[in-house]
Amino acid sequence: MEITEVRVSLRPQNSKRLKAYATVTFDNSFVVRNIKVVEGNQGLFVAMPARKMKQFCPRCGKKVEVGSKYCNWCGVQLPPPPKDMATRQIIHQDLAHPISQEFRDYLQSKILDAYYREKESSEKKDSSQ
Repeated sequence: MEITEVRVSLRPQNSKRLKAYATVTFDNSFVVRNIKVVEGNQGLFVAMPARKMKQFCPRCGKKVEVGSKYCNWCGVQLPPPPKDMATRQIIHQDLAHPISQEFRDYLQSKILDAYYREKESSEKKDSSQ
């Protein structure tokens, strides 16, 4: 699978960890949006699009986000999540992600290359004005 296009949207400079969002096109046929470029403790990395997991309210049965204190529908106080659910991996679930480490590295290198090009072009624009 080839990456045929990477578009990067830089975030404002005052954004602490989130540096940009990327949209990646695969084989001119498939698009993944909202891939994040994040500043971590060991440098930049790519975070795949994710959604918060849901749980059912014990009173009304409607879905609410895991970790919520109150039900959005009936207002009942929800029990705290179990201690093992406190990690991001349990609360958030990737919507799309690479299967192999080789493809993850390929995807990350393409996105970070596009990020650096976009950042450089943005800095050139700012300095010429």
